Amino acid sequence: MPHIASRTSVFSESVIREMTRLAMLHGAMNLAQGYPDFPAPDFIKQAAVDAINADINQYAITWGSARLRQAIAAKTKRFYGLDLDPEREITVTCGATEAMMASMLAVVEPGDEVIVFEPFYENYVPDAAMSGAHLVFVTLHGASFAIDAAELRAAFSARTRAIIVNTPNNPSGKVFSRADLQQIASLCQEFDCLCITDEIYEHILYDNHEHVVMATLPGMYERTITISGLSKTFSVTGWRLGYVLAPPELTDAVRKVHDFLTVGAPAPLQEAAAVAMEQADAYYPELRGLYAGKREILLTALREAGFACHSPQGAYYIMADFSALGFEGDDTAFAHHMIERVGVAPVPGSSFYRAHADGHSDGAALVRFTFSKSDETLHEAARRLAAM
Repeated sequence: MPHIASRTSVFSESVIREMTRLAMLHGAMNLAQGYPDFPAPDFIKQAAVDAINADINQYAITWGSARLRQAIAAKTKRFYGLDLDPEREITVTCGATEAMMASMLAVVEPGDEVIVFEPFYENYVPDAAMSGAHLVFVTLHGASFAIDAAELRAAFSARTRAIIVNTPNNPSGKVFSRADLQQIASLCQEFDCLCITDEIYEHILYDNHEHVVMATLPGMYERTITISGLSKTFSVTGWRLGYVLAPPELTDAVRKVHDFLTVGAPAPLQEAAAVAMEQADAYYPELRGLYAGKREILLTALREAGFACHSPQGAYYIMADFSALGFEGDDTAFAHHMIERVGVAPVPGSSFYRAHADGHSDGAALVRFTFSKSDETLHEAARRLAAM
């Protein structure tokens, strides 16, 4: 009989991608997986074509092409005031997913505790399992997904190695305020632990919310690993381009893992990404306006269909409570019902929450929808929701 490593037993396949397969099977509008179904900007697509035609088709430097790392450094300086050395503090990865995995493997010892806010992006559980970490959960409460200060402090201990902060947050849409981050930063310094931030939605913000970079707060640069990427900002999720910003000692460790995990990201796409970042300052406000309109289409449709919804502050997801709809069953059964009978695919809320000892999940009455879709897709989804 084959031997299966025990680390794979604590997580299952991606629920999000399972919902995508079911949506395709039943012809449902896929509001489950967060990828755009509309074209990427012309300027980034043309840059990729130009790079391939210029024969930039061989390995780039393992930790990223010089031009892209310089573009990331310039953008980070422009927007956040961080002055980074492209040679020693920036690593290009195969997506933010690999960036998180490489970072966890680089800094977490088996048995270390890592704090995660719930609802959480589903990848953090397998990341912890593969790095040997023990996850400690802190629940975000209420419609505003607020931090309980006492619960947060209680999660820290002498065994805490790191805390993961995802802002703007998937799936909740919460944008962690400066006060939130200062509270976390104070505890990181008190307990001498790292902060790993997932900031992939940094440019998708609404209602004048501000994206605050943890690494810019006093005392936090030396203990912060910042993760972001190109996929959500430029609607190129299939390009798999992410990056890690960290001080040299942490960067060295991340680069060693990255080197033997994936070797490097696609060379011509790195060139295109550099061009895009050099030209995109005027594009970011357009992006926010684009998604603000899509947010309103889906929010209106969900509320009119009877869901209780928060209004996300950032990213492009809506957590929706279906309790008032009278459905007899949990979130997984409801998601299947939506796909098979309504023709709209969400993600069960429980996939973003831990299971308690009694099997209950705080997400049992929730589903997540994405509005990272064309207006045509969203209007058709709204028509189907109205028929419920």
